[in-house]
Amino acid sequence: MSGRRLRLGDAGERYAERKLVASGWRIIDRKWRGESGEIDLVAEDADFIVFVEVKTRRGISHGAAEEAVDELKCQRLIRLGLEYIDQHSELGDRYWRVDLVAITLDRAGRIARYNHLENACLDE
Repeated sequence: MSGRRLRLGDAGERYAERKLVASGWRIIDRKWRGESGEIDLVAEDADFIVFVEVKTRRGISHGAAEEAVDELKCQRLIRLGLEYIDQHSELGDRYWRVDLVAITLDRAGRIARYNHLENACLDE
């Protein structure tokens, strides 16, 4: 991944974290690495542990940020969530879910759209 894309992703994750904390969430972990990938943010929202995938795009020419999380990506995020829970026994028997935060920037690099989708990886 190029340095520019890494910076874009990092900026999106920091913005998402600020928004989540402002709405009362507690961040437990950032950029947690497991065997099959990385979880951008791990947070607590009331009684839930939430694994947050953050996707940031400059415009929509390559599709909306939400489109980057397909069924295979969801399967990987669920495996990572299970791995995280398994390695963190202090969390106990808590409910957990996978959320998606999709961020789109305008041409000037400002936040044009912020979309938080709870339970983004539920089977429909």
